[in-house]
Order: sequence, then C-alpha cells, then structure tokens
Amino acid sequence: MTLRTQVLIWVGFTVVVIAAIWLFRPILLPFVVGIALAYILNPLVNMVQRTRIGRGWATAVVLLGVLAAIVGIFVIITPLIAAQIAGLVVRLPGYITDLNDLVRRIAPQLTEWLGPERAAQLEASLAQFLGTGVEFIGNLTAQVAQSGLTVINTIAFIILTPVVAFYLLLDWEGMVKGIDDLLPREHRREIRTVLDQIDRSMAGVVRGQGSVILVLTVYYATALTLTGLNFGLVIGLITGLFSFIPFFGFLTGIVLSMTIALVQFAPNWWFVLLIFMVYMIGQFLEGNVLYPKLVGQSININPVWLMFALFAFAFLFGFVGLLLAVPLAAITATLTRYALRRYKESALYHGERPAKGAPERELALAASEHKAAPARRTAPKK
Repeated sequence: MTLRTQVLIWVGFTVVVIAAIWLFRPILLPFVVGIALAYILNPLVNMVQRTRIGRGWATAVVLLGVLAAIVGIFVIITPLIAAQIAGLVVRLPGYITDLNDLVRRIAPQLTEWLGPERAAQLEASLAQFLGTGVEFIGNLTAQVAQSGLTVINTIAFIILTPVVAFYLLLDWEGMVKGIDDLLPREHRREIRTVLDQIDRSMAGVVRGQGSVILVLTVYYATALTLTGLNFGLVIGLITGLFSFIPFFGFLTGIVLSMTIALVQFAPNWWFVLLIFMVYMIGQFLEGNVLYPKLVGQSININPVWLMFALFAFAFLFGFVGLLLAVPLAAITATLTRYALRRYKESALYHGERPAKGAPERELALAASEHKAAPARRTAPKK
C-alpha cells in the first residue's frame, strides 16, 4: 500500500468520524460520559479484580460505589449551589452598580494620584469592561438555559450513562484484544507504540486533569467560603470546574470574586487582599504542584491549540463537542508528533541520504543502491 493510499484512507476515516459525531450529536452525551466514566474506572476495577473477584462483580461494586458517592454529593450540595447561583444572577447587576459608586467615591483620590485625564480614562474603561462583563454573563446564562437538558434527555442521561459504563467495563479487556487483533501484522508494533502514547496522553487528560479540576474545585470553594465572601461556594465551583480551559476559569473567578469583595468588604482592604491571595495561592498550586504531579508531560498540548479546539468543537457540536475537545486535541497532538517524526526520518526531508534512526529497511535499501553504483565512482582518474 502506497503512502498516498494510506493518507487517503486515514483522511477519509477522520471525515467519517467527524460527520458521525455531527450527525448523532443530540444523542451522544450519555455515551460520551459513559465511555469517559468507564475509562476512568477501569484501573480501579482491575485493582478490585486482583482480589479474586469476578470481572462482573468488581465492575458492579466499583460503579455502584462511585454512583452512590455522586448521588450523595448532589443531594447534599445541589440545593445550596442552586440557591447561590440564582442569588448571584439576581444580585450581580447590583454589585456592578455598587462598584461604580465605589469608584466614584474614590475618584478624587484617583484624580490626585493619576491626574484628571488618566483618572477619567480609567473610569471609562472600567465602566465599559463591567458593562461588557454583565452582558457576557447574561448571554451565557441565557444560552445555558436554552441548551439545557430537557426532562426526557435528563432521564435518558441518568439511566443510560451507568448502563453504558457498566457494559464497557465488563468487556473492556475483550474490546482491547479485539482492536489489537485488527491491527495490520506488518505495522502492529509501530501502531501499538502510537496507541500507547495516545493512552498515556488520554490518561493525563481524563485522569490527571480530572484530578486537578477536582482538587482546585474543592480548594477554591472551601477557601472562598471560609473568607466569608458572598456566593463564595458557587464562584469557587465555577473557578475549579472551568480550570481545564487555560486562564478562563481563573480569570472568571477572580473577576467575580474581586468585584463582590470590593463591594462587600471596602474599605476593609485586608479582606480584599485575602481574596486576591486565595487566587494567587491557587495558581501557584496548579502550576507548580498539581500539574507536575498529577499530569506531568503526558498531555503536552500548546494552550493556544487547546483553546482553539475547545471553541471549535463547542461551536460545531455543542456541549458534546466541549466534552470531546480536550481528549481529541490530545489524540491529534500525539498523531501530529508521530507524523512529524516520521517525516523527519523520511527521504522527503533528508533527500537521498537516509535519516539517522530511519527504519532498517530504508538503510538496507540505501546500502544496496550504493553497492550497485557505477564503478567509475571509485575508479582512479588517468
């Protein structure tokens, strides 16, 4: 099979997958979440299975335990979160108005520090920024409300997701073996290497980054609540849950927190400084402790590419695309690195000279061509 044929096959396969996701996007949510849940829990099921418990019972025990924990957390926390979200949406315009009044009260001091022109520019920029922020939050809330799950979809999601996860966990080893049996014999070892790299990248995305999101959500929600910030719980949840989008969760959280803190605690600036320090400590933990320990270099995705993938997939496929964006970006990055490595080993990159580390078949071919060269290449000149 020629290289051109292989490229056409893979491009066609990619187009078919994207078309299928777009066509079936209204019903994919339970299956996507079920697959992710099965992938996350598979190591835990394997661990339980080593205690000489059958695969079916190990799957049932792990899945039921996780679902019980999730249901318990939702039953306890969901009413409080819903109340805080409703209160934040209602009171946010008032906070913006109070912040404008605060700026006007300290305007004489700003004028003295910055001068009349710079103070006026600062006040106008702040008013424009706050107005844009309120409009953005209002539009986002309306879009979430319009694209929210209906009652039927919610029931289907609650029922189908555990069923999909259970059957995938039950037959996980069989599916892996079936995929391995379908690999071309000539390229099996190389494909296995690429699949292992994809698995490590996916583990970093789903398990590693999922752990980071969980830790950050608990940290911000607890820290902001303990500081006494109004709606600290829901703002902490927003900051942590959206931390998988580079800088989005942090910027959204700190803008909301500082806006409310300035109105709530001024002129007691120590509490405002405390809220600011909560976010600085969170950023330090995320960048220097959590990501190096829990994720490491397994993802290795440029933040710009990650943000583009998130917005592009969300635009094309809605909420399902938002869930699929990061894993598919990790897979694409792995395949791109592999393609670049093979390109740098090919004759297209090096010319007729074989690359260092190229496949042995290419080296043998180059050696045979060298031996078959005309004798005049080595004959002495008369």
